[in-house]
Amino acid sequence: MPAEWPALPPYGAWGATCDTLHAHTQVLGKLAAALAPPEPQLQHAALRLSARGWETLPLPAPDGSGALVVAPDRPVREVTRGVLAAVRALGGRVEIDPRPQETPWTTPLDSDDEHAAYDPAGVTAYFAAATRAALVLSALRAPYRGRSSPVNAWWGSFDLAVSLFSGRPAEPASGGFIMRNAGDAQQIEVGWWPGDRRYPRAAFFAYAYPAPAGYGAATLSPAAARWDAGLGEYVLDWDDARASPDPHRAALEFGRSAVRHGCAVCGWDPALAASAQGVPPPIA
Repeated sequence: MPAEWPALPPYGAWGATCDTLHAHTQVLGKLAAALAPPEPQLQHAALRLSARGWETLPLPAPDGSGALVVAPDRPVREVTRGVLAAVRALGGRVEIDPRPQETPWTTPLDSDDEHAAYDPAGVTAYFAAATRAALVLSALRAPYRGRSSPVNAWWGSFDLAVSLFSGRPAEPASGGFIMRNAGDAQQIEVGWWPGDRRYPRAAFFAYAYPAPAGYGAATLSPAAARWDAGLGEYVLDWDDARASPDPHRAALEFGRSAVRHGCAVCGWDPALAASAQGVPPPIA
């Protein structure tokens, strides 16, 4: 019998804690962006979900002497200052831009006393849900024969996501730093987030970039999947997935359906498209 998925409260019920976790991840993400060797599509700046929470990969110390891993467990201002002090003591000074990115708040991380809430039940539910979501995303990317990202934990948007690439370049939608560096390749992204002020409930999401006209007109599966014009993405709400007889299978079908649709309308190589459905390409 499929395992039951945990309930996750709507954003309004635990938003203060959710935002605090989000702010904490910004500290780690900025360290990764500053210290890790640069990779295409800013992959070096992503974090990873582990049994201990959101983490960096091992990072080279500023003076090149070794690696370090840090995890925040205090209010954001204290975390930021404490982490930077620890890095300095371990391997030398590192400079980060303390301004938060892609957030509705603007207080610099090293001055942020606002984000200090910690609801243990909410955090426990979040990580239980995030772990289930990460397993879905791992299963989605596993058979794909083209280039793909790991299951990344993005600290700007506070989501988990996997990207599949067609191998073709793309024109970035804007000249901003993130789009200029992350939007230069044709890709389909499928992910999950716990909800925020724009969309106050947990959901899986999917989009293609660049997407042709009419991309949002398709009907995906399962039946609860839908196009959200405000987000510009297909979504499957967490509660809809967990209400199905097999939540993992329902969420995986959403991801595969989104990839199938994106590959078709964006003209991807049919063999790559088939591999994403768990069908290996023909052997030449």
